[in-house]
Amino acid sequence: MSGHSKWHSIKHKKGAADARRGKLFTRIIKELTVAARDGGGDPDSNPRLRTVIGDAKAANMPAENIKRAIRRGTGEEPGVSYEEITYEAYAPGGAGILIKTLTDNKNRTASAVRSRVTRSGGNLASSGAVSWNFESMGLISMEVADGDPEEIALEAVDAGAEDVDIVDHSVELTVPFIGFGALRSAVEQMDGVEIERAEIA
Repeated sequence: MSGHSKWHSIKHKKGAADARRGKLFTRIIKELTVAARDGGGDPDSNPRLRTVIGDAKAANMPAENIKRAIRRGTGEEPGVSYEEITYEAYAPGGAGILIKTLTDNKNRTASAVRSRVTRSGGNLASSGAVSWNFESMGLISMEVADGDPEEIALEAVDAGAEDVDIVDHSVELTVPFIGFGALRSAVEQMDGVEIERAEIA
C-alpha cells in the first residue's frame, strides 16, 4: 500500500487533464479570434474559420465558447486583440525555417523568438529571405478503418487532393490552401475513415 487514497490519485490525473484541455482551448480561442477578424465571422465564406471550428468541435469545446471567440474577432464583443506574426530564421546548418506566432504583445514575442533561435545556434533572417521557399498547403491525415486505402486515396484525388501518401491503413493528403475546406468536407463524408489531423501547414 502506498498510503495514498484513490481520490488523491484521481484528483492529480484530473488536474493534469484539465490543464492540458485548458491550454488547448486557449490556443483554439486565439485562432478562432484571428480567423474571424481576418476573414469574417461566417464559416461558409471563411475556410480558415471553418477549419478552426472543426478543430474546436473535435476538442469538445462548448459551442458558446466558440461563438464568443468569433464575436470577439469580428468586434461584436470586447476582448484581447491577437495578432499573427511570422518570423523567418536560419537554423544551424543554414536550413530556412518559418516561425508562426499568435500574440497580444509583439515586443515580448519578438524578444522570446530571437532568444530561442539564438540559443539554439540559429539566427533571425530579414523578411522574405526564407519565405520564398515555402507554400501554404492543407494537410489531412486519416486512418482507414474499413475499406481499401487505395480506393479512398482515389476518391480523395477526385475531391481535389494534389498529393497522396499511403502507409498501411493511413492516408496523408496534400491540397492547395484554397481547396482545403472542400477536401476536408469530402473526406468527412467518406465511410470507414477517421480524420486524425487536418491543418494548414
